[in-house]
Amino acid sequence: MFVVTLVSSPARPAIEPTLVESLRGAWGGAATRWLAMNEAVEFMVPAVPDNRWDVWKDLQGMHVDLIVQPEAGRRKKMLLADMDSTMIQQECIDELADEAGVGDYVKDITARAMNGELDFEAALTERVALLKGLDQEVISKVLAERITFMPGGKALVTTMRENGGYAALVSGGFTAFTARVAAELGFDENRANTLLVADGKLTGEAGRPILGKQAKVDALEEITRKLDISEQDVMAVGDGANDLGMLKRAGSGVALHAKPSVAAECDIRINHGDLTALLYIQGYAKTEFKT
Repeated sequence: MFVVTLVSSPARPAIEPTLVESLRGAWGGAATRWLAMNEAVEFMVPAVPDNRWDVWKDLQGMHVDLIVQPEAGRRKKMLLADMDSTMIQQECIDELADEAGVGDYVKDITARAMNGELDFEAALTERVALLKGLDQEVISKVLAERITFMPGGKALVTTMRENGGYAALVSGGFTAFTARVAAELGFDENRANTLLVADGKLTGEAGRPILGKQAKVDALEEITRKLDISEQDVMAVGDGANDLGMLKRAGSGVALHAKPSVAAECDIRINHGDLTALLYIQGYAKTEFKT
């Protein structure tokens, strides 16, 4: 059996019962199960519908996400998450670049790198070089004044961990940010690049080796081996081209508000829901969320 899940934004619930019944009837679905009224609902179907992506496209105009996946094994034992524009709403290097007075230039490079148009390591090296001379204390200032969490992140991490799951934050960003974000949200571990500092100022260099696309796949392999679980037991989430390796290897790879080129390669695309959508697609009802 397969499960069809409809998800909308908690801030703007958009799922009407008539829509659900129409879709369920057309696809020969079983009884509906509301996970949160007007926000998330699911029903079982015997096979993946042939017009799945046509319906998905229609629902985008209604601010509703559609996910179809095998029912068996959908509740995962591990979360592997990107940080920038995934667990937080910003790109940390762009915020540092703003403080250095090169924000617009760096944001353009970041966008192109995340869309897969540029080599990740080369793009990171170029951007970090532009931060040379920036006072180390600016990192704390950016964390305090510029960084905000993606809605639903705390509930996602806490609910999965309280149900026996493991949570790893693996970022192409920097440890100065992942350490704080991981601690705030309750991740079991975090991995990222290191900004090198000398005499209280950024040197314009990152520690080697650069953690990029392959390093995220390596983290998936290493952590699942350590936990003695399968890669199929993992839910990975990200938004950029450097996340595609882990998104494709994990049992469930979620493109969250992702770049178009990234979303196009993923079967699970969340464009309207927040991070709690990752709980809904595992079958958790809102009443089961932990915070």
